[in-house]
Amino acid sequence: MKCINKLVLFGFLILGSSEVLSSEKVPTVQLRVLASHIAHKIVSAAVENCAQKGYMVSAAVVDRNGNLVAFLRNPLSGPHTIKVSQRKAFSSATLRARTSEMSFRSDLNFAPDILLIVGGVPIQFVGNFYGGVAVAGAKPEIDEQCAQAGIDAISEIMEFAD
Repeated sequence: MKCINKLVLFGFLILGSSEVLSSEKVPTVQLRVLASHIAHKIVSAAVENCAQKGYMVSAAVVDRNGNLVAFLRNPLSGPHTIKVSQRKAFSSATLRARTSEMSFRSDLNFAPDILLIVGGVPIQFVGNFYGGVAVAGAKPEIDEQCAQAGIDAISEIMEFAD
């Protein structure tokens, strides 16, 4: 009888501890990333929007960590637009803000790869943050408009993504 009581008590301890463990939060975080065809749609729409306005530009999309995931350059855009668009996208993604909103942050002027020139826009839909997009090669305000056009091109898809 003592042996059975010990087994029952042991069983309760095991079951009880598994319930405690199951009520704890999982020690991982779920992230959403843009599918490559969506990232390419953003840069294509951004470059096309600027071309319609008469500007030859480059556009870059980076993930939430600032890693390049899509890039498109109009063959007639200046070679400097390659790095500038990537650094603006990096800045908007890692700071999670439009570069136009960060120009007052002189403390960031010497931060590695940060470029606070207007034209970088964070990519965010339905409370999920995906990264940043930026355009370089037009007037700064036009760069930002074209970057936003890239985001707008996928907004319908992303609003209903689950």
